[in-house]
Amino acid sequence: MSDSNSVSSKTLPLHERHQACGAHFGTFGGWTVPLYYTSILEEHEAVRTGTGIFDVSHMGEFDVEGKDAGKVINRWITNDLSKISPGQAIYSPVCFENGGIVDDVIVYLFHPEKFMIVVNASNIEKDFNWFRSHLVGEVKLTDQSSQIALLAIQGPKSRDLMAQVLSIDLSGLSYYHFTSLESRFGSITVSATGYTGEEGFELFCPVGQVKQLWDELFRIGNSFGLKPVGFGARDTLRLEVKNLLYGHEMSAETTPLEAGLGWTIGWTKEEFIGKTALVAQREKGISKKLVGFELLDRGIAREGYAIKIGSQVIGQVTSGTFSPSLKKNISLGYVDVMHSKIGQEISIEIRGRNTRAQIIKTPFYQGGRSAKQVKI
Repeated sequence: MSDSNSVSSKTLPLHERHQACGAHFGTFGGWTVPLYYTSILEEHEAVRTGTGIFDVSHMGEFDVEGKDAGKVINRWITNDLSKISPGQAIYSPVCFENGGIVDDVIVYLFHPEKFMIVVNASNIEKDFNWFRSHLVGEVKLTDQSSQIALLAIQGPKSRDLMAQVLSIDLSGLSYYHFTSLESRFGSITVSATGYTGEEGFELFCPVGQVKQLWDELFRIGNSFGLKPVGFGARDTLRLEVKNLLYGHEMSAETTPLEAGLGWTIGWTKEEFIGKTALVAQREKGISKKLVGFELLDRGIAREGYAIKIGSQVIGQVTSGTFSPSLKKNISLGYVDVMHSKIGQEISIEIRGRNTRAQIIKTPFYQGGRSAKQVKI
């Protein structure tokens, strides 16, 4: 999700807790956030093998309520809201009329007249204005972002930890399902979602009570090896399982079809914003495609680096990192569709030098949950 910066950064509600944990800070989406506490490698491994906690309170939350809420949201998003029932969530791009991506969001269905939309931090104002400009019928749109804190507890031991902290049975809560409860930390929504490829949960909590929740998670979590995890490992984890990041793999200049998100398009829906353009693109065929590749020579392919075959530039890198799980350098990027086949040898121009690479199958890493499991 997005990483564009602003001149003056906001601080997370748990900023002092992060300082106490020895966090090294940076900026992300206009916020001052922990990049790492001990090391990216150590925190990455904690999520893959144990349990890690992320403070992702920078994300935005909009309530959408009213008799026409479902109908309006289904027009806003490309995916089909009719696929889910109360207590379920759905992932979807939101598109402009020309098919370019406004943002990627998750829609939570509480009941037919109450929804929550989670949006990217750097897009909160843009998205709210966009949704507000496309309101019709009996619908109320409210920005609750400043009132809600969001924690992500991720890793193979996360379910047992969460059940103990909240004193509830989570054994039946499957992927992209959620439940709401009253707790000593206020009204909480527990969602079986995440951005890491591992089993995990996201906790929506009142801002005023998130410090107590954080402290309780660590009090009980010590026996589960719970570690705080920064945005550095968040990026390596998401890239390994090909979870896309707005502002990198998605933008107003890319469409869901080009980004490999055709499965998020409700083609049979009567209408959604951008449908005409996407239907035309599907019929004509895409000219560029998002692919994954590994570097065969030393070096890391960073955002904006040229992708080449010989002296011909065929695309551009969107994200790249060293994969702690696979012990190799991996990247995503857009290339001309004619050069997008798995096995295609390419080169990345890194500081004026052509570095050998090869397009490979994605996701790069099959975690506890592969990226494909989000496909509803």
